[in-house]
Amino acid sequence: MVVGNTDPSRRRVLAGALATIAASVVPGAGWARSGNRRLKFRHLHTDERLDVVYFADGRYQPRALLKIDHLLRDWRVDQRIRIDHGVLDILHDVQVYCRTFCEVEVLSGYRTAATNAQLRRRSRGVAKRSLHMVGKAVDMRLDQVPLSTTRRSAIDLGRGGVGYYPRSNFVHVDTGQVRTWGG
Repeated sequence: MVVGNTDPSRRRVLAGALATIAASVVPGAGWARSGNRRLKFRHLHTDERLDVVYFADGRYQPRALLKIDHLLRDWRVDQRIRIDHGVLDILHDVQVYCRTFCEVEVLSGYRTAATNAQLRRRSRGVAKRSLHMVGKAVDMRLDQVPLSTTRRSAIDLGRGGVGYYPRSNFVHVDTGQVRTWGG
């Protein structure tokens, strides 16, 4: 199901305001107030963990981004691609919106075309032209946050696609067109 798009500029203003409010009231979120952006990851297939400030001093941090690219690689064939910074910002802002800085539990980041085709043969839910293949999508959930809350937060940001897979216990976020599906 595709949900109608509300005014994207209004959503951005709302998301920014909520992020500012959350950063000022969440204990221990001083780094968010300072303009730094931090993510903690746990990849559920490899059990790798990463806690990294990927944006600081007004710019993305190249070493941190390389670490994120490695963690979000196609683990099946050990190949990586540059992950879209916008996806990272969505993950960060969903956490701010949810008032938590717990681990982002990753089910899927980058996928090669071969991996995507293999997954498509097993599931109707895998898109032929998946944004995972170009580093613009992540399938995830937030530790300690209800899946429905994570979904609602991502939708409210209004910055890309949000797929909801409650039976498989994950939310898909991407930097494509604003749209929603699943349920």
